[in-house]
Amino acid sequence: MKKKAFLSHDLSVISINKKARYNYKIEDEYESGIILLGWEVKSLREKKVNINGSYIFLYSQEACLASAMFEPLPTVSTHITCNPTRNRKLLLHKKQIYFLTGKVNREGYALIALSLFWKKNWCKLKIGIGKGIKKSDKRENKKKREWELEKNKIFKNNKKYI
Repeated sequence: MKKKAFLSHDLSVISINKKARYNYKIEDEYESGIILLGWEVKSLREKKVNINGSYIFLYSQEACLASAMFEPLPTVSTHITCNPTRNRKLLLHKKQIYFLTGKVNREGYALIALSLFWKKNWCKLKIGIGKGIKKSDKRENKKKREWELEKNKIFKNNKKYI
C-alpha cells in the first residue's frame, strides 16, 4: 500500500488576528506549537476561537499566549470547569525564546499572535514580532491606498477615450 502524500491544502486556518497588521509593523514571523486541553481542541475544531487582541509574553524561559478566547462548548463543559481566557504555553526552541527575549527587552518589539491554524494534525500559532504603528502613519497609509484606487479609476476611464 502506498503512503499518502501530504498536500499543501493540509494547512487550514482556524482564526486570524486581522487588527495585528493594522496596528503593528510585522518584521518577522515564527511558527509555534501550543499546549491545549481536550475541551480547547474541541472548540478549535468547531472554530469557536478568537485571538483578536491576544499577545505573547515571555517569563522564566517560557512563552505564553495571553487573552485568547476559547469558547467552551455546552456539551463538553458540563463536568469540568473551563477557563476560556487562561494563559496557554507555547512550544518554541530555546534559541528562539532567547532571541525573542532579546528583541522584546532590548529593542522594544512586541510579540503578537497572527493566526491559529492546523498543520497536518497539529494546531500551530503564527507569531509576529513587530513595532507599533503610530496613528499618523495609519492616516498616511490610508491616504496612499485611497489615492491609488482613485488613480486606477482615472486611468481606467481615460483608456476609453484614447
